[in-house]
Amino acid sequence: MKLFTAIASVLLSASVLAQAADEGQTQVYFGDTHLHTSYSFDAFLNNNFSADPDTAYRWAKGEPVIHPYNRARVQINTPLDFLVVSDHAEMLGVMREIRNETIEWEDIGWYGSIKRWLAIRALNNALDEDLGRAFFGRFLPKSAAVVGGDPVADVNNNIGGVAIFGDTSKVSQDAWQDIIDAAEKHNNPGTFTSLLGWEWSSIPTGSNLHRIVVTPDGGDKASQYLPYGSDQSQYPEDLWQWLDDTAVRTDSRFISIPHNSNISKGYMFSTTTVKGQPITADYARTRMQWEPITEVTQIKGDSETHAKFSPEDEFADFETYEHFIQTTASKTDVSPGDYIRPALKTGLALEQTIGVNPYKFGFIGSTDAHSGLSSPEEGNFWGKMAKDSTPETKAPVLGNPTGADGWDMSASGLAAVWATENNREAIYAAFKRKETYATTGPRLRVQMFGGWDFPANAAQSKDFAEIGYEHGVPMGGDIMSRDANGTDEAPSFLLRAVKDPADANLDRIQIVKGWVDAAGEQHEHVYNVVWSDGRTLDAAGKLPAVGNTVDLTSARYTNTIGQAELATQWTDPNFDPQQSAFYYARVLQIPTPRNGLFDSVALQLDKPPRGAKTIQERAYTSPIWYQP
Repeated sequence: MKLFTAIASVLLSASVLAQAADEGQTQVYFGDTHLHTSYSFDAFLNNNFSADPDTAYRWAKGEPVIHPYNRARVQINTPLDFLVVSDHAEMLGVMREIRNETIEWEDIGWYGSIKRWLAIRALNNALDEDLGRAFFGRFLPKSAAVVGGDPVADVNNNIGGVAIFGDTSKVSQDAWQDIIDAAEKHNNPGTFTSLLGWEWSSIPTGSNLHRIVVTPDGGDKASQYLPYGSDQSQYPEDLWQWLDDTAVRTDSRFISIPHNSNISKGYMFSTTTVKGQPITADYARTRMQWEPITEVTQIKGDSETHAKFSPEDEFADFETYEHFIQTTASKTDVSPGDYIRPALKTGLALEQTIGVNPYKFGFIGSTDAHSGLSSPEEGNFWGKMAKDSTPETKAPVLGNPTGADGWDMSASGLAAVWATENNREAIYAAFKRKETYATTGPRLRVQMFGGWDFPANAAQSKDFAEIGYEHGVPMGGDIMSRDANGTDEAPSFLLRAVKDPADANLDRIQIVKGWVDAAGEQHEHVYNVVWSDGRTLDAAGKLPAVGNTVDLTSARYTNTIGQAELATQWTDPNFDPQQSAFYYARVLQIPTPRNGLFDSVALQLDKPPRGAKTIQERAYTSPIWYQP
C-alpha cells in the first residue's frame, strides 16, 4: 500500500497541478454529492418507490418530474451543475426487487428460506400498510453497551440485519449497472456533470461513520467492481484499503467524503482511531490521501460547531440535530469529534505530536435526500424521505425507530467548487485540492485567498480573482512562513461574497481562526470582517444584529436590509508567526423563512412543531492553513 500511495501521490500532484486554478480562470459550480434514490433500501422503505437514478438526474438538470410519494409534478428552481447519485452499497437495489418480485433467490437451506420468507412477508405487509419506516427499524443498531469503546466490537453492535435475505450481490450488481448507465446517459461535459459514487454506511451502535465514495472515472472502470459496503467491514481503514486495492486493480481514482459528523458520537474526528488506537503519522497520511474534503451541512443538521465548544460564537448551534440513527436512546451529549471546527483544532494538535495533520480537509455541503430530489431550497423543500414531502405527513409516524421526523430536517446543503470546467476531471481536481465550499442551500458566490502581497484596493478590483491567484493561495491551500526565521508580518485574506440573485441579501462575512499554542492548548476566535448597513462593532468585536424582515404570517421577506455583495481585505490582528493556524470564512445571509414556517403557515399552526421559524442561511469556505 505504501508504494502505491507514494506513486499515486506523485501522479495526483502532477494531475492536479495541470488543472489547478490559474489566472482567475476558474468558475463556481454548484452540486450535490449525496443523494439517494429508490435503489437505497431505506429510501424505498420510506415510500420512495419510483424516483430512480434517471429521475434524480432529470430533476437536477431542471426538468419537471413526478414526486415519488405525493405524485405531484415538481421542479427544482435553479438546476444543479453536477450530481452524484450515492445510493447505499448495503442491499443496493434489493428492496425494490423484492417488492417487484423480480429477485432470483439462491438456495440457503430450509431454515434460512423460512426466515427469509417471513422477512419478505413482513416487509410487504409493512409496505401495504404504509409502515415501511417501522420495518426499517429492523436494520438499525442498538446503542452501545460500553460507551466510549470500539463501537464495532461492542456486544450490542450488529450489521443492521443486512444478512437477513442472504446473498443479494447479483441484485446489487445489476442495480449498480443501472446507476452507471444513468450517470453515463446524463453526463454532458460543459453543461452538466454526473459523477459516479455510493455511500458506505457504517453505523456501529448508532455512531455515524458514513462516507460517500466518489470517482471521476466512467462506466468502463466502475463496471469492474461492486461498491464496498459496511456489511463487508465497518472500519474506515478497511474502506481505504479496499479503495487502494481497487484503484490498483482497475486503474480507478476515488475520494471518500465523511458526512454527518454531528451524530458520530465523537468517533469521526477523534484523537484515536475507531478501534481506540493512537493516531499515527501513517494513519494520518492515509486518511488525508482518501478524504481531502468533508460534508459540513446537510438535511440532518449542521456540523460546523456547537456552543459547548464555541461558547463565544453567537452563531453556533445552527440547525442542531438531536437524533442518533439507532433504535434506543436519543442524542444526549456531543463530543469535539462530532464537529468540524473542533476537528480542525484537534488536527493541529495532533500534528504537533505526530508530524502530520489527519484533519486537514476542505468543506462541502450536500443534501442526503432520500427522495431522489436534491432540494435544498427552503420554499421548495421536499424533505429527507419521500413521505416527509407534504405538511400533513411531516409529523411522527407509528413505529418511527429514530424519533426524528420531517420537522427536524434542514433544507440543506450544496457543494460549491471552483473548477476550470464543468466536467468530471476538473470537478474532481477541485475536490482534491480543496478549492471548495459549503452552502446551506443558496447559491452564494464566495472566494477567499490568503497571502502577503495583495495590492491596495484588491478587494474592489474587477480583477479580484486574478489578483488572488497571482499573489496568494485560494481556499484549501497553505501559506508558509516568509523566511526561515519567521516574520512578524501577518498574512492578509482577500474575501468576496455575492448573493444568489434569486435569494436574500448578505448580513456579514466572518473569519474563523483556530490555533494551538506552544503548550498544546487549543484556541479559536471569530472575527467580523465586513458587514452591511453601516453598523459598528462594540468593544468586544460584536456586531448588532442585521434585523429581520420576515413576515411570519405569510412566510415572505424583503431585501430592505443587507447588501448584495461584500468584499474586503483583512489582516489578522493577533498573528503569531510561530503558531500554526487555520482560517476559514463564514458568510451569513439576512434572516429568511425556514422550511418549517412555510408548512406551519399552510397548516394554520401558530408555529412549527419543531425547528425555528426563520434561518440565517450561510456558506463556509474551506480553510487556508498557515504553517510556520
